[in-house]
Amino acid sequence: MTQRMERVAAEVRAVLGEVLARDEIKDPRVCGAGLITVTHVRISGDLRHARALFTVHGLDEQALERVRAGLDHASGFFRRAIARRLRTKVSPSVSFEVDRVFDQEEKLDRLLRETEAETHARAEETADERGVEDGAGEGPRSGPAR
Repeated sequence: MTQRMERVAAEVRAVLGEVLARDEIKDPRVCGAGLITVTHVRISGDLRHARALFTVHGLDEQALERVRAGLDHASGFFRRAIARRLRTKVSPSVSFEVDRVFDQEEKLDRLLRETEAETHARAEETADERGVEDGAGEGPRSGPAR
């Protein structure tokens, strides 16, 4: 991605964030959703299309899909807001996509914790088995006092 594309993507993300923070979208699918966070914007090479990734913490899959539909429905409003701010020859059309990174991160974190617990349990089993073999589980040994 070129520097210009990165700058435009950052500006588009900022505009989308401002519009959402100010509750300018009156669609009930978007209004009552909670805090919508635009996590990333991908923009095409010709700067005509932007895909905004967003997340809303605490919503189930159906609610996220309703929010996405509401945001897509308001894409013309977002495009006009971007055009006012950017003042470029062409203003990108915006489509929205649910960002799954946080779900994937949570799943990966859970898998790592489970693996760590299993490894720890195996290490304890191995230590217990070695202790029995070495006689560590037999109590104090009696022998001549020195």
